[in-house]
Amino acid sequence: MQHYPQGALYVVATPIGNLADITLRALHVLHLADAVACEDTRHTHAMLRAYGIDKTSQQLMALHQHNEAEAAAVVIARLQQGQRMAYVSDAGTPAISDPGARLVAAVRAQGLAIVPLPGASSVTTALSVAGLAPEGSQSEGFVFAGFLPVKATERTLAVDKLADEARAVVMLEAPHRIEALAAALATLGERRLTVGRELTKQYEEITTLGASDFPAWLTAQPNRARGEFVLVLHPAKVAAETGQDERVLRLLLAELPLKSAVKLAAEITGGSRNALYDAALLLKKEAP
Repeated sequence: MQHYPQGALYVVATPIGNLADITLRALHVLHLADAVACEDTRHTHAMLRAYGIDKTSQQLMALHQHNEAEAAAVVIARLQQGQRMAYVSDAGTPAISDPGARLVAAVRAQGLAIVPLPGASSVTTALSVAGLAPEGSQSEGFVFAGFLPVKATERTLAVDKLADEARAVVMLEAPHRIEALAAALATLGERRLTVGRELTKQYEEITTLGASDFPAWLTAQPNRARGEFVLVLHPAKVAAETGQDERVLRLLLAELPLKSAVKLAAEITGGSRNALYDAALLLKKEAP
């Protein structure tokens, strides 16, 4: 039987869309908590009311990215008084891309108890339907990249680095930036991409396509650029032959500038762009 100690912080996962995706344990703790710290008090109040949980305004406190350090001190003081404090973000598991990590670190630094309550997560939800098969990929596992940089130059550099990542990569994006991200990812050519839009909600869409096809898919229907996005960039495929990368690179270097040859060779073979660039420099030096 689960014990729920006093003076503990409970990190509670909440639904990413469908309100039915709440755990029984989460409901029990949210009932039991002396107070609930949350990213948005209005959003959390409405969510709690939907589950028949009534908390007063004094029992809800705002803790978001702009006040996390200051609010953490208030949470710690209440924990030291023996209160049970729950923390929820607006959706999903706190402290991943949402606020909560600084709070957890501050509470742990004080030697106070922290209890995780697992549940909904957009990351694992998207991965579960991406169909990532280990055969034909360079590596198993995945990398969580979260939100890529907002500035175009920094975003382009981030995507260039992803081109050389042998594992699957999970990204998040907001609707007002999704078209810019789609254009950046399109440079990865036929690299497979699973797009999850409005996961668990009424207008949920999930599709897998080539990265270069993503911009066209977005614009094919007016509503597709709306809603929250979770993207899974599939692992690059291993070259079919050990010498294939160099053979393709040699042929392309004979006709194209070095950077263009490396880019095309990476798209054709699925090889590392950085490794191909280094190989191209060596081939250029060896050329008569």
